Amino acid sequence: MSGLRIAVAGASGRMGRMLIEAIAAADDLVLSGALDMPHSPSIGQDAGAFLARELGVAITGDLRAGLKGADVLIDFTRPEGTLAHLAVCRELGVKAVIGTTGFTDEQKARIAEHAHHIAIVMAPNMSLGVNVVLKLLAMAARALDQGYDIEIVEAHHRHKVDAPSGTALAMGEAVAGALGRDLKKVAIYGREGVTGERDPSTIGFATVRGGDIVGDHTVMFCGTGERIEIAHKSSSRVSYAQGSLRAARFLAAHSTGLFGMNDVLGLE
Repeated sequence: MSGLRIAVAGASGRMGRMLIEAIAAADDLVLSGALDMPHSPSIGQDAGAFLARELGVAITGDLRAGLKGADVLIDFTRPEGTLAHLAVCRELGVKAVIGTTGFTDEQKARIAEHAHHIAIVMAPNMSLGVNVVLKLLAMAARALDQGYDIEIVEAHHRHKVDAPSGTALAMGEAVAGALGRDLKKVAIYGREGVTGERDPSTIGFATVRGGDIVGDHTVMFCGTGERIEIAHKSSSRVSYAQGSLRAARFLAAHSTGLFGMNDVLGLE
């Protein structure tokens, strides 16, 4: 079977399974590897078992075995795991799509260094809709640069370990960049007690964690007499999976470099 050969990290997780299902349904892609933690009970099982079908790829905890023959790794795991995976991808010449969030600045710098050797797409959210929203936010921020307070509210499932979400931070960066502000200096991540009057130059963040919320994000531009809200709500991880596959296809034409979804979608 011919096609772009894709390995999936975190194969037995929620996002991993969504990616495997999407790859199995694509005519131009082939699942070449399925990776998980060595202690996962799924090790040794066929990656398509949850679909009640045989894909001929066993889930493995051996990174090199899982990446053997792969063109692209898609990784939605944890920062430390993703960085370990990237080191081996670089060694083997495997490109990478990174949907993992929560990286420190130092970790992002390490990813950028790897991109001198392999092609990487990294984005805080792979959804096509979210990336269009980021463009709309920049447009709105430039138009509403006076007299509007900006607040970002995000909600995710109880299992998410980082806050605010990478998508919320990307939205904050889009707004701050359009306004000529440094998000690190103007972001407010929590309020409690007597906080005093709101500084109009700040960008506020609020986080909700509960249940099985896939991902909701709302940016509010709060003025006098009106409030503009730009929102994106995910009802399924399928949008993240489809965006990731589009990113993998984009990488087929590149050997090195660090790209974002704006590059994938031609939004720059």
